[in-house]
Amino acid sequence: MARPAHNAPRHDRDAGGDEGLLAAKAALREEVWEALGEAGITRFPGPYGRIPNFTGAEAAARRLAATDEWQAASTVKANPDSPQWPVRQRALEDGKTVYMAVPRLAEARPFFLLDPALLADSPRAASSIKGAARSAQTVDLDRLDPVDLVVAGSVAVTEDGARLGKGGGFSDLEFAVASAAGLIGPDTVVVTTVHERQVLSAGRIPTTTHDTWVDIIVTPERVLRAPRHRRSEVGIRWDELTEEKILAIPLLARLRAAQ
Repeated sequence: MARPAHNAPRHDRDAGGDEGLLAAKAALREEVWEALGEAGITRFPGPYGRIPNFTGAEAAARRLAATDEWQAASTVKANPDSPQWPVRQRALEDGKTVYMAVPRLAEARPFFLLDPALLADSPRAASSIKGAARSAQTVDLDRLDPVDLVVAGSVAVTEDGARLGKGGGFSDLEFAVASAAGLIGPDTVVVTTVHERQVLSAGRIPTTTHDTWVDIIVTPERVLRAPRHRRSEVGIRWDELTEEKILAIPLLARLRAAQ
């Protein structure tokens, strides 16, 4: 499947940081999206410009649910993207509290809180973006409890746990904000669910010292545990945030004003 010309948004258009690193990551995203598109293993509307919704996402969610780390978790923070929808659904079915970011953190209260005992719809419906608007409370950081397990969406991930997102930096930003607030700590488990073709060899993804690494990679076929990377408290790196992004995210504007 050929990529539609100029159809995929560049999520890193307002990203700050080293330009060479940003360019290298952007090139690798294009390579992965192209490979997934040509293999025909993603669902509508295709992989380009997004966290790809891959064939087998439900099987990966079931495999994740069988892990000890999942079964030990009572509180899960999950990304809002389509390939992790089955994971969010399973979390609610298993009685776990789910925190999900409002897309692009664009609201004054930027997190959905889904309590499995207080859903207006089925776990399947409630765990969608549209359904969360009916079943979830929108809350600020001070309403969240410490998180046992973080679920991150990925464009690609390496066997040693390096993660490549779609370029907007929102996953790393959510992690930094939650870490600074004490909701995520050194022992919090970070997982991602992906297709096998999104798993790359170690070293393929360029990284920086403050990148979020994943501990567990789950595909429809296997569970891969990456070496644990020492995780200290990650603060917000204001020097890598553009003024455009800060003004677009009410939470960031408040945090900056409080400094």
